Amino acid sequence: MRLTTRSNLAMRVLMFCAVNSDRIVRKHEIAVVCNASENHLAQVVNTLAQTGFIQTHRGRSGGLELARAPEKIGVGDVLRTFEGMLPFAECFDAKTNTCPLSEACLLREALIEALEAFYGALDRKTLADLVTDNAALEAILHLDRGESMRICSTRNTLAATR
Repeated sequence: MRLTTRSNLAMRVLMFCAVNSDRIVRKHEIAVVCNASENHLAQVVNTLAQTGFIQTHRGRSGGLELARAPEKIGVGDVLRTFEGMLPFAECFDAKTNTCPLSEACLLREALIEALEAFYGALDRKTLADLVTDNAALEAILHLDRGESMRICSTRNTLAATR
């Protein structure tokens, strides 16, 4: 099993916001630190905001922040938001299923059981479990005001050279 890029980015955004909970963060800061495309991030941020995981703020001093405490954000809920719309296998979507084995195949039941175990394990984890007392993650993701200015300056320099 492999998570989609959007699920991966969603977790990066949430971890970034949790580590930097003392401030509103900007999408480009996340993109630089998390090695992500701003275009992909925009789509992920939109979904995270629509589903109530983050709040967005418009304007010059705008950005994003967690909409609720990290203890209230379940990893399973986040991944279901991004993975749940995609059928795990062809036979999981009755409308598009063309598998000739569907009537006799027992793999579907095994996959359902495996997915339930997968999400069950993730349902026991919260965003807080991923970031609390995680010094290594904090060292990577935490921004102070000087770092934020450096990222903005680097971005402006890159844009000017294009």
